[in-house]
Formats: sequence, structure tokens, C-alpha cells
Amino acid sequence: MADRLVKFLSHVDMVKIMCVETTNLVEEARKIHNLNPTPTAALGRTLTMATMMGAMQKEEDGKITIQIIGNGPLGKIIVSANNRSEVKGCVDNPLAEAPLNEKGKLNVSAIVGQGQLNVIKDIGLKEPYVGNVPLQTGEIAEDFAYYYAVSEQIPTAVALGVLVNQDGSVKKAGGYIIQATPDTPEEILKLIENRIAESDSMTQMLEKGMTLEEIAIYISDDLNTYAVEECTPIYQCDCSKERMERALLCLSKNDIMDLANDDVTEICCHFCNKKYQFSKAEMLKLHELK
Repeated sequence: MADRLVKFLSHVDMVKIMCVETTNLVEEARKIHNLNPTPTAALGRTLTMATMMGAMQKEEDGKITIQIIGNGPLGKIIVSANNRSEVKGCVDNPLAEAPLNEKGKLNVSAIVGQGQLNVIKDIGLKEPYVGNVPLQTGEIAEDFAYYYAVSEQIPTAVALGVLVNQDGSVKKAGGYIIQATPDTPEEILKLIENRIAESDSMTQMLEKGMTLEEIAIYISDDLNTYAVEECTPIYQCDCSKERMERALLCLSKNDIMDLANDDVTEICCHFCNKKYQFSKAEMLKLHELK
């Protein structure tokens, strides 16, 4: 079954909800990067969040990049998404692992560590918008809720989850974002807060077979919740040989010349592991362009 992202309105359009299932795209990322279970959960949660944040972009060419820079064994998480729900990502150390946490769950915070969350929004202006906050827990969902509260001053509930099978493959992955307008009555906010507190995790609800529509109605506690937009998120890298050429041109003239000493220079994309080859003649041409 294909992944889905659905936007909803509830409580007389005062509350916005976005629900997404990302099982297929997170599994694709796991296979591309040969991830261990805990890095699968860490990257999967970030890919899920980026998918939703990308879908929030109103600009046709809007793009969002998320950097989670922690001091744990995982290293950096880098994820990028556009408003067409095409997302890609990578981690420094796909083999990082840690013992299960006290709840018997994958210990994402242990491999992420302490550090910083950066959100870079490119909406076609001269300079991108950059927001950053210190990581609060390293569990990722709580860190993004804190980012919205501090950097964008929008009270936001965030849920992200990745459920991994015993063989390491992804069983279920998904998440939701809930945001209320400033004039939403306090009693509605409390109603939603209580419902979220008593509800199962996103992956548990998906595992039970609940649809995104059923999840949105349940967590909003509003039977009149309705869908306004839907799309299919996918793991999609936009790399190309031309992009790799531009990356090579960022190197110094001497470095390019050193690479040109080989018959073939091979460059690998960090996001999809696709390899691009440049002949000696092509490298010498790049050297001349510097």
C-alpha cells in the first residue's frame, strides 16, 4: 500500500492536522543506507517530519532542509524535502547502536546525543530562513515541538514513530502535526491535549489498521474533522551529474588537478548512493573553469 499524507481541518477550521504514513519511504531509506534499527528510527522520524514540513511550504519551489547535529555516535542527520512530498536524507553513521531504553524501545536519544536542530527554509528569496534550537531530548518529535514553540512561536503537537521488525525492516512509520489558530478556545486545546495523552502512539494506531482519517478524528476528538488535501510522499533524490560537477567546482584548483591524475574520478551521492564518473578529460575541463 502506498504512503499517504493528508491535511485536515477540525473544530470549525480552528485546528489544522496533518497525518502521514511513511512506511515505504523509510524502508527505502533503510535499504539505501543499510541502516541498523536505531538509526532507522532516527532517520525515519526526521524524514517523516520533513515530509510534513515540506508539504507546509506554499511556494512551488519551496524546499526545507533539516539538520540534527548531535554529539552521539549517530553523528549528523541531514534531510531535505520539497512541497511535492519528495524527501531524502542521510546519517553520518548508519551502524550506530545503543541498548534499548527503560521502556524497551529503540533508544534514539542515546545515539543522537546533545546538540542542535537547524531548520533551513528556501522559499526562493535571496537568503533562506534559518531557525535553530538546542536539542531537548534527542527523541526528535519533542525537539520539533520545541522548535515550533521557540523559533516560530506556534504551539504545536508533534508525534513521530518508526516500528521496526525483528529483521530490521520497517513495519510501520508515520506521524502527525497539530496546530491551532491563536483564537482557539482553551477548552478545545485541553480536549485535544487530553486525547493525545490517552491515545496510542502513531505506529500503534497504524499497526491496528486505523486509517489517517480515523487517526485525525480520534486525536482531534472532533467527529466533524475533514480532509482538505492529500498527496503521496516518496523517497526521491534529485541528484544529477550536473549537480556533482557544481560540487566538484567548490574544490580548490589544486584538489581538482589531483583528482584529474586518475583515469576516472567517481563521486557518490550521500542521499541515494548513486555513483557518477568523470573522465580525466572532464576533470581537466573543470580545472580550466576554476
